Amino acid sequence: MKGLLPDLDLVRKDFPILERTFDGGETPLVYLDSANTSQKPQVVIDTMVDHLERHNANIARAMHHLGAEATEAFEGARDTVARFLGAPERDEVIFTKNASEGLNLVANTVPLGAGDVVVTTEMEHHSNIVPWQLATERTGAELKWFGLTDDGQLDLSNIDELITPATKVVALTWVSNMLGTVNPVAEIARKAHEVGALVVVDAAQAAPVLPIDLASMTDEERPDFLVFTGHKVVGPTGIGVLWGRRAALEALPPFLGGGEMIATVTMAKSTYAPIPHKFEAGTPPIAEAVGLGAALEYLMHVGMENIHAHEEAITAYALERLATVPGVSVLGPADASKRGGAISFELDGVHPHDVAQVLDSKGVAIRAGHHCAKPAHQRFGVQASNRMSSYLYTTPAEIDALVEGLEYVRSFFKLDQ
Repeated sequence: MKGLLPDLDLVRKDFPILERTFDGGETPLVYLDSANTSQKPQVVIDTMVDHLERHNANIARAMHHLGAEATEAFEGARDTVARFLGAPERDEVIFTKNASEGLNLVANTVPLGAGDVVVTTEMEHHSNIVPWQLATERTGAELKWFGLTDDGQLDLSNIDELITPATKVVALTWVSNMLGTVNPVAEIARKAHEVGALVVVDAAQAAPVLPIDLASMTDEERPDFLVFTGHKVVGPTGIGVLWGRRAALEALPPFLGGGEMIATVTMAKSTYAPIPHKFEAGTPPIAEAVGLGAALEYLMHVGMENIHAHEEAITAYALERLATVPGVSVLGPADASKRGGAISFELDGVHPHDVAQVLDSKGVAIRAGHHCAKPAHQRFGVQASNRMSSYLYTTPAEIDALVEGLEYVRSFFKLDQ
């Protein structure tokens, strides 16, 4: 199939969990839940084990060999993240525990007041809705949002009404975790920057599959803040990234207080360390950051352009095959070139949880629920849905297994009778 990774079999061998079977070896694992969390290559596992076995120490504090090694590994991971994003400066990379914390950091520190407007979208993950609801409630600012078209795209018809001189923040996802929609981030950023608004991009679903090069974007197109999470880019849980323009980060006050984020402390007053450390209070997730660095090195070795092409090819095949199953309706864009690999769908007559449970009995792992995107589900009159999501290790045969599983679900619930 055109676009697939040419060494797909070798890539799959890098992920030990993909060898798992169930029912005494009779049922192979078909993992189609990578938008929820991706699997980890052996190099990430080995890197974290090696760090914990041989280099474990706190960073920036201990005056001994292990402390120096741990600090070097941690800061080396920051360098890798900067290279992965094409960040203009390494110090613009802030480690958080996940993308949600990065979004909360910005929402809790950006200055807002009565008369100000924050704009988000109806397709956001809850992590890019709730922090802004809390921020606007706390400050008296107003929250507005872009709606959705019937085919799951952002409705930009009223962009001039939403993005005005009163708009201080525009926060949006790059790729929807429910609809798969790839949003025109550069176009919206240009409009927001014309009125002086800050642009906050949730790249949790974009960073795993889209080549990102912040340095190549114009000042008008580049967001002011961007977040992603480690566990969706074949890295560990417990580690995320907030990237921000230097000037934007320096303008924000600290979000958390504690060790390592200070310059000096007296009982009367404290002064703060420069970025990135101003936003990294306390002992960070050190082994997790080292694991994230290994994960991003792995993705860059495979090649983000290659991964993107693979994802697009698998998504196109999945959309084609799902269309053959009676009663299946897909939410979001029908064109694989306009979406990511997360495909939410309904199967008429069967609750999504039942679909997922029966598929699991066949070794097929998908997600069921509202995928932390209730407003988007409500927009389409859907309480919940199933979601399959692919990644660089997904094969056409696994998509076939999903379709066969859905046919079994139809038979199990006697939908043809």
